[in-house]
Amino acid sequence: MSIKRHLIHDEKLNSGKVMLVGFISFMLGFSGSLLLYVMSFYFKQSAGTDNVGIFYLLSYATILVTLLNLHKLVKKFGKVCVFYLAFILKLITITALIFLPFSVWGIISLVVYIIAGALVWVSLDTILESFSEDKSSGKIRGINLTIMNAGIVLGPFISSKILEEVGFVGIFFISLLIHSVIFSVGLIGLKRASYKFRGKLAVKDLIKKVIKRKNVMRIYYISFTLDFFYALMVIFTPLYLLSLGYSWHQLGIIFTIMLIPFVLIQYPMGVLADKKTGEKEFLILAIFVMGISTFIFYCANTPSIVIWTLILLITRIGAALIEILRDSYFYKRIDGHDVDIIDFFRTSRPVAYISAAILSTLILFFFPMKAIFLLVSIIVFSALYPAFRLVDNKSEEEIINGKIAN
Repeated sequence: MSIKRHLIHDEKLNSGKVMLVGFISFMLGFSGSLLLYVMSFYFKQSAGTDNVGIFYLLSYATILVTLLNLHKLVKKFGKVCVFYLAFILKLITITALIFLPFSVWGIISLVVYIIAGALVWVSLDTILESFSEDKSSGKIRGINLTIMNAGIVLGPFISSKILEEVGFVGIFFISLLIHSVIFSVGLIGLKRASYKFRGKLAVKDLIKKVIKRKNVMRIYYISFTLDFFYALMVIFTPLYLLSLGYSWHQLGIIFTIMLIPFVLIQYPMGVLADKKTGEKEFLILAIFVMGISTFIFYCANTPSIVIWTLILLITRIGAALIEILRDSYFYKRIDGHDVDIIDFFRTSRPVAYISAAILSTLILFFFPMKAIFLLVSIIVFSALYPAFRLVDNKSEEEIINGKIAN
C-alpha cells in the first residue's frame, strides 16, 4: 500500500464534539493530576519501600495486553461504550480508595485505577479522531492538549495542599466528585458517537501491519521515549526531591511551574506545524532539549529550589513540544477508521512504563535513585536517530508552494 493512499482519509470535522471532548479532557486532566505525582508516594506508604516500580509494571503490563486487543472490544461494543465501561471501573476504584487504608487492597485498587484511566484516555483519543480532519490535525490536537494540560497544571499544587492538610482520603474524595461530573457530561454528550471498528485483525497481524509503515514505527519509538521519560520522572522526581528535604508544599509549587509549557506552547506549535513547518525539525530540537535538561537534572547538586524548578521547566518545554508534534505527525498518517493502529500507537505508554519499571527496579538494587535520571537521558537521546529518519508531513504552505511550482 502506498504512502499516498495512507494519507487520503475519510474524515469530517465536528467542531461541537471536538469542544465537548476538550471539556472532558480538561476535567480528566485536572482529576488525574491530583493523583499523578503522589501515586508513587501512596505505593511507598502502602508497601514500605522506595522501589515501587513493580506496581507500575503490573499496571502497564495489563494495559499493554488490553490495548493490543482493544479494537476487538470497540468492534463489538463501539468506542463510546468502551469509554463508559472503563470510566465506571475508574469510579468504582476511586470509591474503594476512599475507604481503604494503606494496604495490599489499597495497592490493588490503585493499580486498577491506573489501568482503567489508561483505557479511558485511549477511548477518548479514538473518539476525538472520529471528529477530526487531517489538515487541522496539529491545531485540533494542540487545542485538546492545551485544554487538558491546563487542567493538569492545577492539580499538583492543590493535591499537595490536600495531602498535607487531610491526607489521601481528601484527594480521592475530590477526584470522585470530579469524575462523577465528567461521567454525567460524557453520558449525555457522547451517546450518539459510537462508531464501531470493522477490522478483523489478530494481534500478530496488527503488528505486521504497523511494522510495514516505517514512519509510524519511527514516531512510535519517539512516543516510547517520551512516555519512558514521563514514567520515571513522574515516579521518581517527587521521591528524589522529598529525599533532599523538600516538602510537599514546595513540590506543589515546583510541579505547577514546571507544567506551564504544556499550556503555553502546544497550541501555537500545532498551528505552526500545520501551516508552516511540518513536525520533523522541531521534533529533533525538542528531543535534544529534553535529553540535555534531564542530564543536567542528573548532574545537579544544589540546595536552590529555583534551580531545580528551572531545570524541570526546561525538561517540560522539550516534552510539551514532543507531545504535540508526535500526535500531529501520527494523526496525519491515519484516520478515525484506524482504531487498531491508534490502539497500537498508544501501547507506547504501557511498553515504556513496563520497560521503565523493570530497568528502574534493577538500577535501584545496585545504584542510588539519582542514577535513574541518567538512564532517562540516555533513552531520550536514542530518539534522535528515528527523528532524523522521519519523512516529514507537508505543511499547508509547502503544499501551496509545491502546486505553484508545478
